[in-house]
Order: sequence, then structure tokens, then C-alpha cells
Amino acid sequence: MIKKAVIPAAGLGTRFLPATKAQPKEMLPIIDTPVIQYVVQECVDSGIEDILIISGKGKRSIEDHFDRNIELESKIQEKEDEEIYMHMKHIENMANIHFIRQKELNGLGDAIYHARFHCGSEPFAVLLGDTIIDSVIPVTQQLIDTFEQYKQTVIAVETVPKDKVSRYGIVGGDKISDKLMQLNELIEKPEASKAPSNLAIAGRYILTPEIFQALENTPRGKGNEIQLTDALKLLLKRENMIAQTIEGKRHDIGNKLDFLKTTIEFALKRKEFSSPLRKFLEDILKNGKK
Repeated sequence: MIKKAVIPAAGLGTRFLPATKAQPKEMLPIIDTPVIQYVVQECVDSGIEDILIISGKGKRSIEDHFDRNIELESKIQEKEDEEIYMHMKHIENMANIHFIRQKELNGLGDAIYHARFHCGSEPFAVLLGDTIIDSVIPVTQQLIDTFEQYKQTVIAVETVPKDKVSRYGIVGGDKISDKLMQLNELIEKPEASKAPSNLAIAGRYILTPEIFQALENTPRGKGNEIQLTDALKLLLKRENMIAQTIEGKRHDIGNKLDFLKTTIEFALKRKEFSSPLRKFLEDILKNGKK
């Protein structure tokens, strides 16, 4: 049973400057909900309520978001807005959320290494804090189900076009089923001609506690940082790992265009926005063709 989750959220978000000069990229809203709230909700929907967020300098608003704001609650109650009041209470009671700072930005692997005392000798989930995955069954739950069956590290992957494999960490191995692969290779951003597959790591993992020892022995890699993929490659020499093709759509909020696309897609699913927004978009396209 996976009881704990780690959400790395310490990055600077430079691709969203100047918006991220004074606020974390994980707090950018998809309509009215911060990205990281979707990630925490995925943990909760997967049965995990003990969550460690790895934050950094300038990330205090993430902690404030999941904390109680009595003054704001009082104002909402005065307005007798029961719906928003209950929503606020839901946010502050979603889970037992803990915070620790990554004092220096030394890479994703280093961020996860900060969780070693919190997770101890237990396997745990990792969810990147700037990635939303929209799915019927939460992707973390999908990975947990596989871990419970195989008792191995499970890495979420998705199919990407061959001409884009150089943008991702790519896995290779032997097929177990339509969705599962026994790993024998992980390559960070390979050339298309050298990629073992077109299955890209998708920002969700179930890791065994042995990852911490692997991270201790991982030399600095790209960007002079400790890379999680490099640590997984070391660990793969000592234990088996599985890649699982996810059922769902991944939204990488790390770049502006995908952020805009995600906002539109989520708005079109909202009853109060769907019809007027669709008409607005149709009018723009129609007028743009004239």
C-alpha cells in the first residue's frame, strides 16, 4: 500500500517570466484552480493523504494556499456564499501536507533526495508539480495498482511522435502487455535515431526507497544537477523496473502554449463556460478567415 507522495515544486519557472517573478509556476491558475491543487487532488483520489511538497525560495504561497485563512472564510460567510465556503474548507482539509525547502536548485533528483527522512523505508509516489494528467482513473492509482502486483518501481510513460523523442526521457525494454514494459534502458533526450522507443517519461512514478541510495551515488549530470533519470539508470542495474503507458491526457504546464491549450480545454468542460467560450472561439476563427 502506497501511503506517501512527494511533489517536487522548487523550480524557478523561468519560461513564465515575468508572471513567475513573484509567484510559483505551480500556483498559476487553470481558470480558478492552481496547477498544484490538481496534483494534490490526484494524490487524494488515489488514496494518498500524506503528501510532502518540496518547495524553494519564493514558494510560500503554495503553503498558504493549503492553509486556513480565517479572515477570508469570515468574509465569505458574511456574503452567505455556501458553495465557495465549502470549496475553501475542502482545500484546507484535502490532505496532511508537509513542506520542506530545497535550498539550492540542484535538480529533480536532489529534490526527491530531500524526501528520504519523510518516506523512510516505504515505497512512495512522485508527482511533478507542474504536470496535470486528466484521466478517469487517476494515473497515480494506475501506477499503484501495478506496483501492488509486481512490487517494482513503476514509471509512467506516454507515446510521443518519433520526431519529438529528443525532448523527453525515453525508456526501452521488453513488452509485458499492451500497457506494461519491463525496462532495460532509460535515455535522457536521445536523438530520434538512437531512441529505443517513443515512450516518454510522463511525470509520475512509484519509487522504492532504494532510490535514495542511488541518488547518493549519482554524479551531477545535465545542467550540473542531480538528475532523477540518471539515478534510475543506476538503480536499474540492481532491481527491476516497469514502465506503464498511462490512460489519460498529460498537460505539461511548463510552457506557455500548453498552458493556454490546457486552460481552454478545461474551460470547455465547465458548464458555465462551455457554450459561450465555444461560440467565442468559433467567432474568432470565422472572422480570422475573412
